[in-house]
Amino acid sequence: MKMLSPVVGGWYKDLQTNSLFEVVAWDPAALTIETQYLDGEVSEYDLDAWREMLLERAEAPEDWRTPFELSDGDGLDPDLPIHPEDWGNPLNFIEPDTMYGVEDF
Repeated sequence: MKMLSPVVGGWYKDLQTNSLFEVVAWDPAALTIETQYLDGEVSEYDLDAWREMLLERAEAPEDWRTPFELSDGDGLDPDLPIHPEDWGNPLNFIEPDTMYGVEDF
């Protein structure tokens, strides 16, 4: 079987344990590969151990975000402004006459 190179973000199936994991880090200087399994477990392998594993490339499972506790909102840039759906609603433009806690009495 051909040895697969570790690719960050790539999914692999360990044929010996029948488990799926993603490569989350690859350090060519230290020759270490860090992986995260579907259950959230993180492992680190040296290049020799990686070469001994029976691996095949795999597609990311549909529910891969669950153990990582990610939601749809995690992909949004927090620095981008949030735009309400109804910009045309006149209630959005009403300003209060008094701002409590800001004005002097």
